[in-house]
Amino acid sequence: METDLIRFYDALPGDVLATLPLTLVAAAGVWLVVRDAFGSSLRELAWTSGAALAVGILFEALHLEKEAGTAFYGMVRTGGYASFVNIVILSGGLLTVALSPSYWRRTGQEYGEIYTLILFATVGMMVLGSANHMAAAFIGLETMSVALYVMAGLLRDNEGSAESALKYFLLGAFATGFFLYGIALMYGSTGTMYIPEMAAGLEESGRVALFRAGAALLLIGFFFKVGAAPFHMWTPDVYQGAPTTMAGYMSTTSKTAAFGALILILRDIASVDDWSPLFALVATATMVLGNLLAVAQSNVKRMLAYSSIAHGGYILVALTAGGVAAWSGALYYLLAYTLMNIGAFGVMAFLEWDGKAGQEQTLDSLTGVGLRKPLVGVAMGCFMFSLAGFPPFGGFLGKYAVFAPAVAAGYAWLVVIGVLTSVVSAFYYLRVLYVFFMRSPADAPESAPADAAFSSPLALRIVLVSCAAALLVLGVAPGLLDVIRGFF
Repeated sequence: METDLIRFYDALPGDVLATLPLTLVAAAGVWLVVRDAFGSSLRELAWTSGAALAVGILFEALHLEKEAGTAFYGMVRTGGYASFVNIVILSGGLLTVALSPSYWRRTGQEYGEIYTLILFATVGMMVLGSANHMAAAFIGLETMSVALYVMAGLLRDNEGSAESALKYFLLGAFATGFFLYGIALMYGSTGTMYIPEMAAGLEESGRVALFRAGAALLLIGFFFKVGAAPFHMWTPDVYQGAPTTMAGYMSTTSKTAAFGALILILRDIASVDDWSPLFALVATATMVLGNLLAVAQSNVKRMLAYSSIAHGGYILVALTAGGVAAWSGALYYLLAYTLMNIGAFGVMAFLEWDGKAGQEQTLDSLTGVGLRKPLVGVAMGCFMFSLAGFPPFGGFLGKYAVFAPAVAAGYAWLVVIGVLTSVVSAFYYLRVLYVFFMRSPADAPESAPADAAFSSPLALRIVLVSCAAALLVLGVAPGLLDVIRGFF
């Protein structure tokens, strides 16, 4: 025991340095709690959280091509794969922080804990996405989930926001139970909680039935977190009731963390069992239900929520195929999806005027917005085209990256379903642009405010231009895919 403690303290400086972004963001979150308690300005809190996230992105970018390793007794992974997943998560957090000050001032409910919650949720996502040990995965999942539950209910005077938080908490608690029981059964069947060692442990014990039961329960937990059918029922209600900028954050970064962890688990247990039929079934249901139900929505936030479900289905197509090309395609898609969905929710955050975080605002209320605010309209066009999978944006190449390996693996029928549902999605995405550009501002409802109410703060313009430009670069320069393949 004494020897283990000596080894731990000897390795501690190196481990902290290897996981510096994680340590930095966690420390910044604690610092924000202290500063907010002593009455620090909200502007300072926003800048501090943004700086911590930006430094984390820079550090991970410098370690992107570094050889993969582990830290803290092999609990979390570092470098390579982990660095890429962390970059996507940190970027989602930074974009959300940039959108938050002006949005929350408009709601009249700006609190210091907004930025603290973003940082703590980001810490949980980074631990989950880079977990090398089941205990680390569970700690990351719970840290992320608790912060997201509170985020969904931050509009304290809004009944819809409170309902959103309660639904998310209750259903999330059940999903966490499945996840934890799955870990317990997998540990019982393999004798280890280190993910890379599970296959060897199972071969030695021979308890395949017990392992399959545990893996099935674990997958239920993951399917809930990514909003996959039939565990998607919470998604539209939670996203509609949550603050709009937070809904964009929840819909992207939590998916990245969950899929990042799931890909690593599937890679390390691929030799144990073939889960492709289950993933194919779930992917089909998720794509079909998500897209068909999105068509029927008149509320844009609710439409984007069902769209989020559908995009989870596209990523599950890649996981059905398995292999390096499919897994790298899924990671690429997660990056593009983060940029286009946070951008779309960012636009909606500054076009809502129903006083209820857009919960009751219909698509018709956005009539002529693209003509009245060209920058916002053009940016929304980039996000809608990318979400629909039109070239030359990152969404098109992302869909190719997840569909092509599935065709090569013999799942052409699944790709056909994915393409057909993508055609359906084009209808509701282009419907948004039709209302934005093809209808005259004179046809806007009487409840719609004058041009002055369409505030476009500098932070919003920077975020929209950055996301749109990044999607264009991803769509015309696919070299990043080769970098990602090198992680495996």
